[in-house]
Amino acid sequence: MRTWNNTKYPDFILMGLTGSGEVQLALSVLFLLIYLISVLGNLGMIMIIRLDLQLHTPMYFFLTHLSFLDLSYSSVITPKTLANLLTSTKSISFLSCFTQMYFFVLLGAAECFLLASMAYDRHVAICSPLRYPVIMSRRFCQVLITGSYLIGFMDSSVNTVCMSRLKFCNSNIISHFFCDTTPMLALSCTDTYEVQIVIFIFAGFTLMVSLITISVSYVSILSTILKIKSTSGKQKAFSTCASHLLGVTIFYGTMIFTYLKPKKSYSLGKDQVASVFYTIVIPMLNPLIYSLRNKEVKSAFFRVMQKRVFTGQLK
Repeated sequence: MRTWNNTKYPDFILMGLTGSGEVQLALSVLFLLIYLISVLGNLGMIMIIRLDLQLHTPMYFFLTHLSFLDLSYSSVITPKTLANLLTSTKSISFLSCFTQMYFFVLLGAAECFLLASMAYDRHVAICSPLRYPVIMSRRFCQVLITGSYLIGFMDSSVNTVCMSRLKFCNSNIISHFFCDTTPMLALSCTDTYEVQIVIFIFAGFTLMVSLITISVSYVSILSTILKIKSTSGKQKAFSTCASHLLGVTIFYGTMIFTYLKPKKSYSLGKDQVASVFYTIVIPMLNPLIYSLRNKEVKSAFFRVMQKRVFTGQLK
């Protein structure tokens, strides 16, 4: 039997969401539909922003990367989940499991700082509109994006290195539908205290710094909006950040519910539902939130479609 990292098991086994065949079939159909909508929605958002020159602004530059992260995020988790739901084989190799965990942490951490960057962008747009083109220059936006990916890379590298040093000999059954850090730590037969501390420090830094940045930005935004005298002015100012605020609330709400709580309150069923929400459902919701609630995106969609139709008629 081939072993990895001095363990007696060749592979991990993902327990999944349910043992019922009928429920698994229903979930597979639902998840496939959600995944297809996620892929089409995020790819569509990226294409519309790329093709329409009026959307070549910092806000939509960030939104392009958010769609890319959501598309990648969903693709790291959903295909393997679908395969496990549709087949009797629930195993995943150690290399595949650690690869999935690596990209899950990388994309999740990068999205945290990307959402913080988007909050800062809205802060500058509403609180310092005259200085907006200077502050949110193309170079500065690229620095924010690069920083988001670098922090994600750092977090995932530290997480994976720490986890790879552990010996998994208690069991090879992961009580989850994907390779997440917490259920994998439970399988280790070595002391995980130091590893948990290191992972907690890096994950806590990422979550808290991004959340504080978002909170400070929106406190400043709210203060500025309240000073606007006209009702229409307040509504216009709030509408520019309403979609982002809704996306942030959903993303951080499920993340905090899953990870930042005492171990005594841990519930496998509730945590799996929350995990399904932020790994599979949210990547589908974001393009809907940013398109259905955004007049500029809807207008850009019709402009792109009219341009395509007109081009086709000329041919």
